[in-house]
Amino acid sequence: MAKHSMPLQDLPCLGPQGSMLSHRMNKRKSRDCLSEGLDTECTPTELIQQLSPRHKHQRLIGKGKENGSNQFVLARRSRRKKECLSSGISWDHLPDELLLRILFYIPLQDLLRMSVVCKRWHRLAFDESLWHSVDLEGLTHMGPALQQVLKYGVRMLRCPRSFVEEMHFTGTGPLQIALMDLSSSIIPTSALESIICRCRLLEYLSLEGLQLSDTIISSLSQNPNLLQLNLCGCSGFSAPALADMLKSCTRIKQLNISWCDFNNDHVKSVVNNVSSTVTRLNFSGYRENLTLDDVKVLVTRCPHITALDLSDSTLLMADSFPVLSQLKDLVHLSLSRCYHIHLAALTDLGQTFPLLSVLDVFGIVNGSHLSSLKKEMPRISINHMPFSNIARPTPDTRPVSCLMWNRKCRLRFRL
Repeated sequence: MAKHSMPLQDLPCLGPQGSMLSHRMNKRKSRDCLSEGLDTECTPTELIQQLSPRHKHQRLIGKGKENGSNQFVLARRSRRKKECLSSGISWDHLPDELLLRILFYIPLQDLLRMSVVCKRWHRLAFDESLWHSVDLEGLTHMGPALQQVLKYGVRMLRCPRSFVEEMHFTGTGPLQIALMDLSSSIIPTSALESIICRCRLLEYLSLEGLQLSDTIISSLSQNPNLLQLNLCGCSGFSAPALADMLKSCTRIKQLNISWCDFNNDHVKSVVNNVSSTVTRLNFSGYRENLTLDDVKVLVTRCPHITALDLSDSTLLMADSFPVLSQLKDLVHLSLSRCYHIHLAALTDLGQTFPLLSVLDVFGIVNGSHLSSLKKEMPRISINHMPFSNIARPTPDTRPVSCLMWNRKCRLRFRL
């Protein structure tokens, strides 16, 4: 090396007469000075100024001239400080609780995408706290997705108008579902049995329009906390199974059991076993099966009914009004298409039911007669609700949304 060339950092020069001991001491002194400077809070520029020769000028910082005529100097930050700085912004150092709180605001599709990043994120993405409520409305071939969602401990499940192929659950433990809407879905009876048979905590349930079985109805008896049950348009179960279920579910407040595939025995099972806690009942659609005697039994068993729908019961006549007058809390009465009820008998309903505020008599009163009836009973809203919302998860008066019994699902699948 030429005598005039300089290393990256000035070191003490030793002449030929210098001893080895002097060389080692100078080298140790230089190292101590370097480490002392790096352990301080100085910036790299300040360290360079301390360790560089005083008679040399610091290089001018110029863009694109790092290798110019000025002296080129290197400085290195300690490894310990690097680790400290990087740990403050690393996802790996965040606790699970904080990450779960962040993931709580991520949509369903994004949550599934991030679950493949690493093992830890996969575990967090499928934590039960994130899958508390799921909306899979309209999803086709939903079997695998539904099976996974049930495994993650979902408590509120909304999937109306969905298609579920045949599926078999591997687990045998009870499910955590408390609210479930499977209305108007296409699902095999065996698959539905595998779900309902594992439910013990149901509070709100809608199986509207589904093909059921005695096994499903009997399994509902294992849910003593059931508050709202919608079986509108269901079929496939017997009268004894229905009677046993109604005897066991003693806390039901809203029951929609309209337009089912019923015979006289089914109707008798309902009126003789329905819980006295029922306050809203839809028992419409039984043209030739519901009689005045059935209404008498029903009123005696459930004296606290506030909303009653007996539409399309063609055997009912005006003589049913004195029986119904025993319902002192009645607010909403539906008698649509009960064609044997004469128009003149409706004018006295305002006095018969002092709390009545809604009356549905579609098919009985229309045109000019409807206007006259509204004038005679101004405090009663007449023919404003063509569809009943008793025990239904999404009332027809609301716009289409992901609400279910006035609750919104957090994770929602969007087509």
